[in-house]
Amino acid sequence: MNAEIIAVGSELLLGQITNTNARFISGQLSELGINVYYHTVVGDNVDRLIKAIEVAETRADLIIFSGGLGPTKDDLTKETIAQHLGTVLEIDNFAMQSIEEFFMLQNRIMTDNNRKQALVLKDCEVLINRHGMAPGMLLEKNNRIYMLLPGPPKELEPMFQFEAKPKLAARVNDGAQIMSHVLRFYGIGEAELEVKVQDLLDNQTNPTIAPLASDGEVTLRITAKAYSLDQAEQLIAGTKDEIIRRVGQFMYGVNDDSLSSKTAEILIENDLTIAAAESLTAGLFQSELAENPGISQSLIGGVVTYTEQAKREQLGIPADLLENYGVVSSQCAVAMASKVKEKFGTDIGIGLTGAAGPEGHDNQPAGTVWIAVVIGDNEPRTYQLHLTGQRNTNRLRAVKRTFAFIIQLLTEQGYRKIQNLSIQSGL
Repeated sequence: MNAEIIAVGSELLLGQITNTNARFISGQLSELGINVYYHTVVGDNVDRLIKAIEVAETRADLIIFSGGLGPTKDDLTKETIAQHLGTVLEIDNFAMQSIEEFFMLQNRIMTDNNRKQALVLKDCEVLINRHGMAPGMLLEKNNRIYMLLPGPPKELEPMFQFEAKPKLAARVNDGAQIMSHVLRFYGIGEAELEVKVQDLLDNQTNPTIAPLASDGEVTLRITAKAYSLDQAEQLIAGTKDEIIRRVGQFMYGVNDDSLSSKTAEILIENDLTIAAAESLTAGLFQSELAENPGISQSLIGGVVTYTEQAKREQLGIPADLLENYGVVSSQCAVAMASKVKEKFGTDIGIGLTGAAGPEGHDNQPAGTVWIAVVIGDNEPRTYQLHLTGQRNTNRLRAVKRTFAFIIQLLTEQGYRKIQNLSIQSGL
C-alpha cells in the first residue's frame, strides 16, 4: 500500500507552524509496511485542495489528511472531501454529546459553529477524539482509503496510534503482527554507526533496520512482521544482539528512553541526590531532568548563575578565581559544581559554563563549554566541548553530554544497577 499525506492549513505555508504531523504519521506508517512517497501541504482553499486530492488519487492507495476539521469557516477539509467524493456529512451523535458535555463542564456557552465539528462523512468509520472535539474519519471508496485527522498534534497522535493504526494494520497485514524495537546510541555519529552495520542494512528483509539521527544521538529502529508477537520478538532479538555485539558500547537505552530518563533512573535506583549550577544552559539541565517521574527524590535544587556577579554572590566563587581563569574555564565549572553540591547538601554537584554563541565569551570562542561533575568525595571530573551549532542547539547538546557524562562516571564508580547503561566511548 502506498500513502500520501496532505496537510491542510495556510498557517503551514506561511511558516507560522511546523508540519510535525507528517513526520509522525510517516514514522507510524513505516512500522506497518506502508510506503509514503509524497507529503503535500495545501492552504485553506477548496479549489487547490480538490486539485491536491486529484493528484494524490493518481499515485496513492491511502490518502491521509491532517487539519481543517475545526469549527471555523476556513476549516474546510471534510466539506471539500465530501464534495469531491459525491457524499454528504452527517452528525455523529457520540461526538456531538462529547462536545456538549465539554462546554457544560467548562460552564461556557457553545456557539452553533461548534456543532460543525461533530459532522462526519456518511458511512465512514469514526475515529474517536479523546483529546479534543473533532472526530477523525476513515472512509473506503473507489478502491482507496481516505483518512481525516485533526490538526493539533496532541489530538492527532493518540488518535492515530489508538484508533487509526489498528484499523490500517488489519487491512494491510493479513493478520500479521508488526513489532518495532528502538536502540538508542550516544557518542557515535550516524555515519560511523552506519558503516559498522552497513552489511545488515544492505541485506535487510525481515526485520528491517531504519537509522535516524537527532541532536547528537542516533537510533536504530528494528521492525519485524510475523504472525505472532513471539515470532516477531525472535526475529528482532537476533538482529538486536548482532548490533549490540558491534556497537553496544555506545548504546544507552531502548524505545522511549532518553539520556535524561536513564540519568534519572540510575540516580533514583541508587538513592543519589543531585544539584546543578548552570550558566549557559540557564536551567535547561534541571528542566530536562525534572521531566522524569519520581525525580523529586533525587533532584534537590539548583541555581542559574548567568553572570560573573551571580557566580560570586549566589555560589560564593572567589573573585580571584574568576579573574585568573575566566568564567569559561574548567576551574570555574569545578567551583560551580563544588559550591552547589555544598549549598544543597547533595551527593552530586554539576557545573555548566560556556559560550553558547553566536559570539564568543570571556576570550573563548563560541561553542566552548565546560562541564564539571563532583560525586561524593571523589576528585572533580571535567569535560570540554567545542560545539559548532546554533545557540540553542549548543545549549541542548551541552545538557545531553552532561547526562552522558554522569552516566559514564556513575557506571565507572560501580553505581550501575540497571541495564542499557553502557556508554564507554566518545567522552
